[in-house]
Amino acid sequence: MPLNAAFSAALARLLPPGMPPRLAVGVSGGADSTALALLTHDYCTARGGAVLALIADHGLRPESADEAALTARRLAAHGIESWILTLSIPPGPALQARARQARHAALAHAAAKGGFLYLLLGHHAADQAETVAMRRLRGPGGAEGMAAWSARNGVVLLRPLLDMPPAGLRDYLRARGMEWVEDPSNQASRFERARIRAAGTGLAAPQGAAERMAREQAVAAYLAAHAQIHGEGFAVLDADTAPPAALGGLIRVIGGAAYPPRQAALAGLAARLRPATLGGVRLMPAGRFGPGWLLVREPAACAAPVPAEPGALWDGRFYLPAYADDPAWLGALGADVGKYRGHGGVPAVILRTLPCLRRREDGEIRFPIPALWAPPGPMAPHPFRA
Repeated sequence: MPLNAAFSAALARLLPPGMPPRLAVGVSGGADSTALALLTHDYCTARGGAVLALIADHGLRPESADEAALTARRLAAHGIESWILTLSIPPGPALQARARQARHAALAHAAAKGGFLYLLLGHHAADQAETVAMRRLRGPGGAEGMAAWSARNGVVLLRPLLDMPPAGLRDYLRARGMEWVEDPSNQASRFERARIRAAGTGLAAPQGAAERMAREQAVAAYLAAHAQIHGEGFAVLDADTAPPAALGGLIRVIGGAAYPPRQAALAGLAARLRPATLGGVRLMPAGRFGPGWLLVREPAACAAPVPAEPGALWDGRFYLPAYADDPAWLGALGADVGKYRGHGGVPAVILRTLPCLRRREDGEIRFPIPALWAPPGPMAPHPFRA
């Protein structure tokens, strides 16, 4: 089947029928996302819709700003409007993971700001195989791979290229006379995905939908019986041991992470719950909350403050619906917890991790604030194939 036809068929399965499509596209400038932008533009133009390309500039390489501008010019030559999103990602460990999280948050925020509910990402068949190989290390719960449809950060993510090999996307670009940017970090052996790509050890997504459903139902039953999740962003687990998938799910939600910790780390802790820190979450005796264990965000792992704009998401956990005051930052209460000790009967270890507003001009604090705890939902509630 020609690539345009396969792409149209994929979107027909993922989008509701009968409406002109309005689709935002995440574009890095690489071949895959550039091909996605062209395919989406053709699809929307033929159906009276609209497309917006969102170009994320990580700023991780000196040439990234020039590459983003070049990508915008290339897209404009094909009649595609684009916005450049400039990110600021501090150096340190887990750079790729933090860059991915920052990119997804920025893309989602920009798409919503532009009035686009659907955000398309350019993951293809080879990306899927690499992802399955990586997630297998984190346990069985994510081994099916990336979903073609998932809701996250206020938008609906669509991945219509999951069945398409990257070579076909590059052939398509050459036929269209469209160039792209090659990111050298895609080949850097210090990154897990690049090592899997170089070794050719990607895995096809398993089909076990029934097994997954049974496993998730068992986990849900366990959590319903043993866990209490509180709106301040912490949980109490009344147990001495836990299924690794259940513990991993709690840690992922309390930590505001897209994925649970690796299976090897989870297994040892789940077999004997004890004081520990894993995945940016601290496990400690529940104390005043009764028997069992308290799971709370590790204060040192909280994200840096973000601008307090309407719709801002901080630390992957708290959402600010609206804010109409002086320019401010949205971030952790942190060391200022002493001013609010005992607030609402919440222990200081939890208060430290709650969001506050700091006015930019003088640092004046506002706490509590009307932020909503909005932890990440399941990453794959819909088809694993486009």
